[in-house]
Amino acid sequence: MSHRSSNAIVGIDLADEKQMVVVTDHDSKVLARKTFRCHAWDLGAALDWAGKQAAAKGFTAATVACEPTGHRWRVLGQLAADRGMPFVCVQPMLTSWARRSEDLTFDKTDEKDAVLIARLAAQLRCYVPETADQTWGRLRHLGARRAQLLVESGRQVQQMRALLECVWPAALQTARQPFRSSTWTAAITVVVDRDGGDLARTRRLGAARWEKAVRREIIRRGRKKPCMRIIRSLFAAFTDPAGVSAHRPGALERVALVLRDWRETHRRLDDTETRMTAILDQMQLTELVTSIPGLSAIGVAAILAETGDLNRFASARALVKHAGLAPRERLSGTFIGRTKLSGQGRPRLRLAAWRTVWGAQRANPVYAARFAHLTTREQNKLTVTQAQAVIAAAIPRQLHAVVTTGRAWDPAIAAHGTRTTEMPLAA
Repeated sequence: MSHRSSNAIVGIDLADEKQMVVVTDHDSKVLARKTFRCHAWDLGAALDWAGKQAAAKGFTAATVACEPTGHRWRVLGQLAADRGMPFVCVQPMLTSWARRSEDLTFDKTDEKDAVLIARLAAQLRCYVPETADQTWGRLRHLGARRAQLLVESGRQVQQMRALLECVWPAALQTARQPFRSSTWTAAITVVVDRDGGDLARTRRLGAARWEKAVRREIIRRGRKKPCMRIIRSLFAAFTDPAGVSAHRPGALERVALVLRDWRETHRRLDDTETRMTAILDQMQLTELVTSIPGLSAIGVAAILAETGDLNRFASARALVKHAGLAPRERLSGTFIGRTKLSGQGRPRLRLAAWRTVWGAQRANPVYAARFAHLTTREQNKLTVTQAQAVIAAAIPRQLHAVVTTGRAWDPAIAAHGTRTTEMPLAA
């Protein structure tokens, strides 16, 4: 990407109702500046004013630059595109560093930031943002919703776990992973809904009627065969005195309410994931990306929601850097430091790649062999987490290969060229 010298640079510091606009040349000389008291979607008049100021100073056009914070930069990018004005973004981190290196102070004003944005754009320390079409834009928004629902579901599970640990800890010991067991959640639903958390009343049902009540709840949820071990363990736990008995009725009532919210969250999550996989089918990518064993359609959709079209990345290495999964070496003279992940880029993309590791590590023979080699070799042996970081970086790299080439995943190609020595990683 480059700026034509015939273009002036319009640096804009975006805010809610105050927008600072400066027009500069390529030497960062301010040609004009003005504060606009308006919202981002009303900045069309500001761009028209900036274009006139650039033309009055002898420039043929103007390049618009801003920081990609919030949603306002997208609105500004649309307004610039409507006027045929080139649009670039400057990372806020670069602006912060430039602000400190300017005069070794922490001074921050809208006018100063707008000039710094224009200066960084003139130095080509900027990038052309992704231009997403409607399909990729929809996938990105659904991916953001899915991430939000996953966080909400986790928060609700932790809340129910904390309540049960306080008033009825024996219930949590009846299953290895209680909240992943359909039998356990159905049985708890019977306890808190039928009898309002009155364990003595539920126990008076007797073992046979208790099992029938749980079985009916299981069938109502579309399941057929409950785990009788969990059902009988919960029935035995009704008489366990551990926990704060005075708070038990109120806490179990809260568990009932949160349990309903949790089921509704899962319903919304299933609906969102169905929409995301439908978009993957619409783009005819499902069969291609799931040719990688261990990767599910929804797992890949979550990654693509954060990356956008993989064809916009010049190389797979660029995608890995975008995810913050590239190694950061520390070598100077005879000093060899510990290599860590860069941790830069998109955090949600890094999280989406991490979530695919466990399934891929078990189901994909290439990843499994890679993991075993990294954790068992004699020299430079990696820890489990470090080896998983290597696999997490390999997944987007190989996704980039299959999508950009249009060829299904080939285990021989994926395993070819494996280095025998790797730099140590720390997640």
